[in-house]
Amino acid sequence: MIEICCGSYEDALAAWRGGAERIELNSALALGGLTPSIGCLKLVKANTGLKVISMSRPRAAGFCYTEGETEQLLADAKELMENGSDGIAFGFLTEERQVDVEKTRAMVELVHRYHGEAVFHRAFDCVTDPMAAMETLISLGVDRVLTSGLKEKAVDGAPLLKELWEKYGSQVEILAGSGVNAGNAKALMEETGLTQVHSSCKDWKTDVTTSGESVNYRFAPAPHEDDYDVVSEDLVRKLVEQTR
Repeated sequence: MIEICCGSYEDALAAWRGGAERIELNSALALGGLTPSIGCLKLVKANTGLKVISMSRPRAAGFCYTEGETEQLLADAKELMENGSDGIAFGFLTEERQVDVEKTRAMVELVHRYHGEAVFHRAFDCVTDPMAAMETLISLGVDRVLTSGLKEKAVDGAPLLKELWEKYGSQVEILAGSGVNAGNAKALMEETGLTQVHSSCKDWKTDVTTSGESVNYRFAPAPHEDDYDVVSEDLVRKLVEQTR
């Protein structure tokens, strides 16, 4: 299974045309991915055959949420599921960098009420004890965990990914993500035993209105100061072909 990380309706169309079967749908990928709009979700479901896992994340930075933020996360997840999402990607941690059991249980129960998939995202890569965290997530009924093996890139976390798969792969789906591309996905899957990978397949497009004479809305590093990131249909196709 190839999952593409998408930040817009156009990204989803590129993923679909490139041969992907499932996406993680977000907004604001430059912030690590925030909750997408309902309009975006509806367009994707109406015009593609993609399985859509929608992000529920109210802000950038970490995953230790206030009660108000948690209320918003759950409300957003409910709206997304009621409007056709096939699942929700989310993550709740405590200040001690452990899985927040009560908040995670609430989300899993909500998603499962709609017969969707509850996916704990890369908040997992910030935990202090990955084995204990995985066992907690399994006990709470999480369907899938997205992880880079606690490293910046999944290829560097391959030893832990392999260990997690061998120990827990029969109890929960494990999805490897971060830095995965057509050049390394097949080797990563062979090394770890994993059968699912998550990739951004990122390219850049220029918007000449990013900068004015005295102001700018730049967010990307050089040489992409006036660009924004997009999913490349060609890179998706290459990834799919390389992992067949």
